[in-house]
Amino acid sequence: MKSFSRLWVVAKKNIRVYYLKGPVLIFGVFFPAFLFFAFAIGRHLPARDLVPGLIGMAIFFTASAITPAIIPFETRTRTLERLLVAPLTISSMLAGDILAAFMFGLFVSIIPILISVLVIGVSIAHPLIFVITIILAAGCFAILGTLFAVPVTDIPADVMMLSNLVRLPLIFFSGVFMPIEQMPQWGQWLSVISPLTYCTELIRYSSIGGNHFAPATSLTILIGFTLALWILSIRLHQRNMSRRLAL
Repeated sequence: MKSFSRLWVVAKKNIRVYYLKGPVLIFGVFFPAFLFFAFAIGRHLPARDLVPGLIGMAIFFTASAITPAIIPFETRTRTLERLLVAPLTISSMLAGDILAAFMFGLFVSIIPILISVLVIGVSIAHPLIFVITIILAAGCFAILGTLFAVPVTDIPADVMMLSNLVRLPLIFFSGVFMPIEQMPQWGQWLSVISPLTYCTELIRYSSIGGNHFAPATSLTILIGFTLALWILSIRLHQRNMSRRLAL
């Protein structure tokens, strides 16, 4: 309970300082929507077929939006040292960052989900799988955001550039804009390395039906991505922390 209270303090600090800002909320809601509809308009696809990609992309962008910039920003403002002498372990600090991003991703994802169900009329055929997918994907993408913050720098723009350099290409071969089986062969090969692929596949299976990978396979791989990214993020941040504090 003491460890949880510490990471909860970090999460609350992040929500208050970084997330409860107008530009962040606008970016989290409108950027994935505009990007998605810019691709979808003119293709004459049924609205319900667009739902899995829209929900998946909303979670992907919002849960990983701010975590890359938090550690570099706190390195620059010299608040990182204060967290580590709280006392707070590196893993607890990262867990607090991830918890805030996880909650933000879940909060924003409610908007496209409500639009899909109440406006478009999409029914959730497998609600349990749908809920598990949303929760698991928000956690996975939040952890991915901390991984982007690994480079030793105190300039948030540096890691945000790296973040967008990875995130933007991922959406084009993750089944967001079209089912994987309709993609060219090279796109299908690349799709297996993206955690967004399995999130979109599970949302598509749970809502409108149809899937390229078996649901059990997608769930297993998404869990594997989450655990692997968490372990990798902790180890890389622990290795680089002394160099970061020396900036």
